[in-house]
Amino acid sequence: MALTTYNQVSVPSFMYGTAWKKEATARLVQLAVESGFSAIDTANQLIHYEEALVGEALQSLAQKGIRRETLFLQTKFTSADGQDHRTPYDASADLTTQVRQSFDSSLNHLHSDYLDSYVLHAPLSRRGLGQADWEVWTAMEGLYHSGKTKMIGISNVTAAQLAQLCDQAKVRPMMVQNRCFAALAWDKQVREMCRAHGIIYQGFSLLTANRESFAQPEMRAIAQRVGAGLAQVIFRFAMQIGMLPLTGTTNEQHMKEDLAVEQFSLTDEEIQRIETIAL
Repeated sequence: MALTTYNQVSVPSFMYGTAWKKEATARLVQLAVESGFSAIDTANQLIHYEEALVGEALQSLAQKGIRRETLFLQTKFTSADGQDHRTPYDASADLTTQVRQSFDSSLNHLHSDYLDSYVLHAPLSRRGLGQADWEVWTAMEGLYHSGKTKMIGISNVTAAQLAQLCDQAKVRPMMVQNRCFAALAWDKQVREMCRAHGIIYQGFSLLTANRESFAQPEMRAIAQRVGAGLAQVIFRFAMQIGMLPLTGTTNEQHMKEDLAVEQFSLTDEEIQRIETIAL
């Protein structure tokens, strides 16, 4: 199963996230792809990601016959506020230059001449979108128009910021990637806006942000009915409500179990119960 953006780009229905993998990144990306994942998420941000090691894994996979064009690669531009001293660009340069330098650095790390998805890691403003956000977005629109990335998107965005971007940008985002909390109805407001605009919603921290929900007896009953683990129930729920889930598991068995979630379905009643489980 695949999802499709409003600009008619097909995206795999499950994504492997590479944050906090450190020196294990290359090994785990190889393992994830060999287990069946075809979409990889990373960022050009050395505090939390090792983008160059993702590229190392891609080279190893290519030697085994898994070609770049069979994989979906997503990375991010992270502003200087989200970096340590190891910025992948000249931090004293203007933002347009920073975006271009970071993008070129990502292509170099990933040994590719294009990206499938390029994402703004977070707006630079806490509320609304400021002049800096628009400068960065305009630079990203330029990368999209050049054909060097098939889509552009934004992460860690509020519903108000997304509404402003969709309303005022020349190219509205094709992707939104947010931390997803059951206590906020699984980011319902942002998800609904994405659905209305043909944007793919990617949910991360689906497990780590919602541990209390797992303790609910109803969750265990659902898992028992479908013969799956609690994590698999959450991932299947995410898919059935139109979300693209991310997993960052380091366990090969869990990778295979996660990819097997399309083999069962939740009932409408179960979906409704999970949607409101923390409300």
